[in-house]
Amino acid sequence: MITLPKIGIRLHGGMTAKRCVEFAKAAEATGFASVWFAENAFARGILPAAAACAAATERLQISAGVFNPFSRHPVMMAMEVGALDELSNGRVALAIGSGIASATAKLGINPEKPLVATRDTLTIVRGLLRGDEVEHAGAAFSAHKVKLEYAPRPDIPVFLAGRGSLTVKLAGEAADGLIISNMCSVAFAAQLASLMRASRGACGREGPGGVVQYMPCAVHTDRAVALDIAKRAVGDMVPGFWALGQKQSLAKDALLAGTGIREAEFAAAAAAIRAGGDPVRILDERYVAAFALAGTPAECLAAAEKYGQAGVTELALTFSGPTALQDMHLLAGAFKR
Repeated sequence: MITLPKIGIRLHGGMTAKRCVEFAKAAEATGFASVWFAENAFARGILPAAAACAAATERLQISAGVFNPFSRHPVMMAMEVGALDELSNGRVALAIGSGIASATAKLGINPEKPLVATRDTLTIVRGLLRGDEVEHAGAAFSAHKVKLEYAPRPDIPVFLAGRGSLTVKLAGEAADGLIISNMCSVAFAAQLASLMRASRGACGREGPGGVVQYMPCAVHTDRAVALDIAKRAVGDMVPGFWALGQKQSLAKDALLAGTGIREAEFAAAAAAIRAGGDPVRILDERYVAAFALAGTPAECLAAAEKYGQAGVTELALTFSGPTALQDMHLLAGAFKR
């Protein structure tokens, strides 16, 4: 039996709200399931774009992914997400993650104990969205006799983002699913999905929970064109994620697990790109296969099946370049066959 994940798109603060609306309309017209808005540190905040997309569409899920509690208090998250859900007529989902510590430190905020912060945030947000008066004294975040002054939808899905085992287990125990970032191989994604679902089962929770994987997408009838686009997209991320892998063993595992790429090869590629080298020449097809959905429409469909078999329920794809909107139509056609 073929297992295909749902297909959504990933938008981000590097795009204007008007451009995001163009993508959202195209995604809805072509039958995509969702839009995930990545709020990157110090880029545009996502709420104007998310609100504009909610108003411009009727069916598409509008998802905030990821809100960082170190830059947005859990009470504010609940206030904003509930209001956005009202605007969209009940189409919103939220993802919570502790974010990049180096960016948080620039705000003069101590980002230590991210799991504690995530747990406090999940507790407060869940309670407020249920309509409860929340009394929670947390080690990172607190809310004392706080209740929203309107009635949000109580079952707004809440995901957690992360790759650490404790965060993944918490997603299984108390959230609706897990967000897996860019630059995580399908083998590593399978490990996270399995751990999250084992945690759900141990708690007696029903259903498998959602697993959303972020990745770039390059689709073209000419395979060589698609691979070049994908190499550039992956190449933009290789140096930064490799640097993170030197600090966090799990981040390195995400880059190497099942990819056939040796550590020394990855280090050399990261150094070459950082020095100004062309990713098209530096990266071979292993990098594309590991970190992008790329190739002809049929090849993209086959790659998506591998993620479905690994336990990923939704792919949130980043389309870029001058033909991005046409590429979305091309991919959607393959999934409709």
